[in-house]
Amino acid sequence: MEQWDKRLLFRQDFSITVNNDRSPLFYVFDYGVRSDSMNMEFQHFHDFYELFFLVDDHASHIIEGEYFSLQRYDLVLLKPSCLHMTMYPKGENPKARLIVAFRIPVEMPGLERQLKRLFTIFEQQPPIFRFPLEIQMKIVDLFNAIYILGNELRVGYELMIHNKFLELLWLLCVNRKANTYTKQEITDSITQKIYEVTSYLHTHFSEELRLQHVADYFTVSSFYLSHQFKRVTGLNFVSYLQQIRVKNAQQLLLYTSLKIKDICEQCGFSSFSQFNRVFSKFCSVTPSEFRRNSDHRSEKLLRSLDPERNTDATPSKALQSEDEYRAVKKKELLTTETVR
Repeated sequence: MEQWDKRLLFRQDFSITVNNDRSPLFYVFDYGVRSDSMNMEFQHFHDFYELFFLVDDHASHIIEGEYFSLQRYDLVLLKPSCLHMTMYPKGENPKARLIVAFRIPVEMPGLERQLKRLFTIFEQQPPIFRFPLEIQMKIVDLFNAIYILGNELRVGYELMIHNKFLELLWLLCVNRKANTYTKQEITDSITQKIYEVTSYLHTHFSEELRLQHVADYFTVSSFYLSHQFKRVTGLNFVSYLQQIRVKNAQQLLLYTSLKIKDICEQCGFSSFSQFNRVFSKFCSVTPSEFRRNSDHRSEKLLRSLDPERNTDATPSKALQSEDEYRAVKKKELLTTETVR
């Protein structure tokens, strides 16, 4: 156990893996410490579930363009295809967190209805849980049991980890009414305004949106909005909107039989040629090629919209091979030595 917290078993850069992320059932428990230098420029998404558990005092999360502040032992539950990113405060000590990336098949005869009910907690709005101390300690106990199983690696540990994690989800589900999380306003009014804008874009992306139109809606000048938008999100207005539209187009291409021209219209693109051009810029393939590719769920094509796969962003081990992870760590060490 390290100094980050005296109750949760935690070892920096420790991870527990059950199967790989292409299996119908897999887990990666990633114990890591992150600072503001590792903050991403844009939200990412993936095709598996994610549970974020803040071990340290505070941080924040951006979910579908909305800003949420977090405190110790808050849980963020993210379903597949949900745009999100963690923000660590600038100029402070690194923050410890546990990320669980996982996939659990619900098509289990006799338990399908119960499993589907369990996963309704991922539909919570916002999908963040803050519990009283008694429940927090039960959550910590379950995470500690998983840590011990993953550390000792005794025969059958994978089955017991699966069992403990299901118990954790069940605990969250049966205590959901005890959730005390409430969204807090950002003290910086300018940043608050920009996140109101990004939230607006996430819900109105299918409409014809221009910078001037949005600036008028929020009663600010277009020049001011453009400058502050880039400062807060790391992207300009057009690029941010394009990524939202491409993300939604990907989901329609993957999981519906809608015609591509209809997807183009539903996602707010002004023309089919623009749709092809923007989609190809972000995904390196056209929409029709993306739909035809039988390996799209391997995330090879989704990679371009997932900053955690960018080695410059120091991704979670949940999305890295061991070689990639070691390469990133080596690059960080070299950069640190150069600065010194």
